Amino acid sequence: MLTAQVKEFGGPEVLVPVEVPDPVPGPAEVLIEVSHTDTIFVETQIRAGWGGEYFTVRPPYVPGGGVAGTVRALGPGADAEWLGRRVAAFVDGSYAERALAATDALTAVPDGLDPLTAAALVHDGVTAVGLVERTAVTAGDRVLILGASGGMGALLVQLARARGARVVAAARGARKLELVRRLGADEAVDVTAPEWPERARAALGGAADVVLDGVGGSLGTAALPLTAPGGRFSAHGAPTGGFADLDRAEAARHGITLYGIADAQYPAGEVARLRSLAFAEAAAGRLAPVVGEVVPLDEAARAHRLIEGRGVVGKVVLAARR
Repeated sequence: MLTAQVKEFGGPEVLVPVEVPDPVPGPAEVLIEVSHTDTIFVETQIRAGWGGEYFTVRPPYVPGGGVAGTVRALGPGADAEWLGRRVAAFVDGSYAERALAATDALTAVPDGLDPLTAAALVHDGVTAVGLVERTAVTAGDRVLILGASGGMGALLVQLARARGARVVAAARGARKLELVRRLGADEAVDVTAPEWPERARAALGGAADVVLDGVGGSLGTAALPLTAPGGRFSAHGAPTGGFADLDRAEAARHGITLYGIADAQYPAGEVARLRSLAFAEAAAGRLAPVVGEVVPLDEAARAHRLIEGRGVVGKVVLAARR
């Protein structure tokens, strides 16, 4: 089968097509024939050699962690009901035509939901639904979303609006601002403007009850003072190269609850619940991931260039077959 492998840490060019034998499912595992593979920004950072303190992966390796496809074979002890079913799952090494998954990692893809949409939600749907639950977004809250035009940010805009919140979406450039407005943001702020925090404060009507920071770095740090006393701040993203450097003592003085990336990690049962909720909302037409590009698996290096170039509006998804 075809995979895309990182041969050494470096630029996108180190991600190359490699043929390997088909994997064989072990006990309580299934073999998934992959339709589409999710991509997330952190995969490009790991490929470049960032995050050694968080991730133990070493080249050569197959990147990726989420797929949508069809179960084609069962390992010993795997429930026969999964055979032939459309599923999505977290897997190890998802840049591949076939992947193994434990049966307790599988989520059935409901009728009416296509595999491309399922793949686009396999990671981001779980995290986005989990974040709005964790930060208790509710009607009347003022919510500031950083990185609002990205794959997960686009979902957060929709989910927060569906809960009745006032959403101020922060993004870069006219195309991305247009997208977040179309998704339902009440106001959109361009973070390329030096005075963006002042503009965001005005749009929020003074401060945010909830800040959802999917960007990190200096942008995330600048958003903490925009949080209202007693508010909630989730620093879950680091595509800028690092998580926001937050003054925890200052947050404590104002009664602000801080959440980090560890608060967006869930056990298998919780992943299944959150993903099923995201799938149900999408199947009902109430939640729509934004996919900017679909790239063939053998062009995974191009997918990483697109992600790193930040010009794509929404997600980049890999297609396992042309």
